[in-house]
Amino acid sequence: MANQGQSGTNLEALTVAAREAANKTPAGKGLPPVHLWNPPFCGDLDMRIANDGTWFYMGTPIGRPALVRLFSTILKREGGKHFLVTPVEKVGIRVDDAPFMAVEMREESDERGRLLCFRTNVDDWVACEEGHGLRFETAPDGGITPYLHVRADLWAKVTRALYYDLVDIGEERMVDGREMFGIESGGEFFAMAGAEQVRNAL
Repeated sequence: MANQGQSGTNLEALTVAAREAANKTPAGKGLPPVHLWNPPFCGDLDMRIANDGTWFYMGTPIGRPALVRLFSTILKREGGKHFLVTPVEKVGIRVDDAPFMAVEMREESDERGRLLCFRTNVDDWVACEEGHGLRFETAPDGGITPYLHVRADLWAKVTRALYYDLVDIGEERMVDGREMFGIESGGEFFAMAGAEQVRNAL
């Protein structure tokens, strides 16, 4: 067992454990069931996800997309902190902002009307709808940053380019007596900010 705050797990051991967890997931059943695992905490790992979605290990970018994708499948958030979890251990990692980036958007339609689908930097596609909504954070300077709910309290920050795409398709609606600017997708309306604030931010 590692001392608190410093994990005895190295990258190779974690990779093996993550692959074993992935191999135990039935084909076609999606991601490993990290929500069902409650292993002992083994300390913090020197791993960080930067603001732009780049994963670092011991200060060096992880240059293998397949490895980043693998680790992303065992990512879990608890109590405001992020962990990599396998059936036998849990290690803490640092996340500067959101663990994922939404890097591509396509517009589809279904019986509810417009449906926006986003691709993350680890190649997951997420449909923006109830349960996978957009939220918007306003910076002190008035700038607005969108986030997409990916799964289980894990979020993807929407790139600046896609933010402008969202603004292009946004609309104004009255919400609780206030004129709001927002995005419709999957039969839901996700309010971005007050309509006047959005006009001033553009």
